[in-house]
Amino acid sequence: MQHTIKLEDLVPQAEEMAHAIEACVHCGFCLPTCPTYVVLGQEMDSPRGRIFLMKEVLEGNLALDEITPYLDNCLGCLACVTACPSGVEYGELITPFRAWSEPKRKRAPLSRLERLAVMATLPYPWRFRLAATLGRFGRPFKRFLPRGFGAMLELLPTTLPQAPPLPKLYPAKGERRARVALLTGCAQQVLAPGINWATLQVLSENGVEVVLPPERGCCGALAMHVGEAERAKAFARRNLAAFKLGEVDAIVSNAAGCGSGMKEYPLLFKSEREEAHAKAFAAKVTDVSVFLYDLGLKPPPGFEAPLKLAYHDACHLAHAQGVRTAPRALLTQIPNLELLEPSEWELCCGSAGTYNIEKPAVAEELGARKARNVLATGAEAVASGNIGCLMQLQTHLRALGQPLPIWHTVEVLERAYHRSSK
Repeated sequence: MQHTIKLEDLVPQAEEMAHAIEACVHCGFCLPTCPTYVVLGQEMDSPRGRIFLMKEVLEGNLALDEITPYLDNCLGCLACVTACPSGVEYGELITPFRAWSEPKRKRAPLSRLERLAVMATLPYPWRFRLAATLGRFGRPFKRFLPRGFGAMLELLPTTLPQAPPLPKLYPAKGERRARVALLTGCAQQVLAPGINWATLQVLSENGVEVVLPPERGCCGALAMHVGEAERAKAFARRNLAAFKLGEVDAIVSNAAGCGSGMKEYPLLFKSEREEAHAKAFAAKVTDVSVFLYDLGLKPPPGFEAPLKLAYHDACHLAHAQGVRTAPRALLTQIPNLELLEPSEWELCCGSAGTYNIEKPAVAEELGARKARNVLATGAEAVASGNIGCLMQLQTHLRALGQPLPIWHTVEVLERAYHRSSK
């Protein structure tokens, strides 16, 4: 697509933005994979429609406020990137565009308050735990609250699991095969801390020593994807300082959104002094499933009883990082486990960071659709590689009266090593 955008007037990522616009040929291959186009059915709620709208704003032909409803509907799932035959890197356009446009936007006071509440709590585990604990008391009154706040309360579990402090170092079992650093996530440490412990145990079982830098923090992905670039950089700088690249073989993530967020550090720091460090850092980031797959998994003894398990592709694993083979290859090595594939794997479940808070109606439709697809497989349990997906699926399976067990991939492996599918 041709354009007349003045790149010198834009953010440092202007070249990447322009390249994404130029690469789009409006073929429409992205349409059936885009969740908002599937649900809403409007051209402007499709990737190619949004690319055109962003181009028009950058050229000065449209006012920003005219297109923000369509941009806000975008989940950032990047299914369009997987589908695109022309190689359009949609994320390299939408993320910098949101950072460029956010200071110029006219947000309603309530919208600003909701975003402030999210960004002041979710990236900080102790704050989030406190807010989630207090929020449970507000559930009876959710129908009187603005929809965004009501959606927050609806997604909270009835009880929060205990989160024992994580060690600074978790030793390898037997001969050490590798040494990695682990980013433990923010919401995950509150909502499902067992994922981090399962990660430590599975890595240890496979001869991997795990370092957990005390100074680690939020990856910055949430801030990055809602246009708060400076906040995202502050989070990223903390991790750039906390993780010592020369001391580990890899930086392992067990949350798809965090892993893809850290891989975006080079784009975030384009033309800044941290750019080289960000590139070296991103090159070491890998999902736990990929690391174990490349290392070679120690065969687990498996389950005592057969288990039918549906695997859900997290968007920021399958689309943002191109990871689909590794988790399946690990799970199919478990004796007595039958791996099932839900239909419409490419469609987002509707979690998408904070999307199910900001756009609950679309998120609910996507979540229910995904839950129905899971149930159609006849699965007895579900696995995925991202905390947001796990919580979204749990919510909608319960709403359908089918509260199947929901596990992270490493939790399935941990159970297989202990021969328990309970």
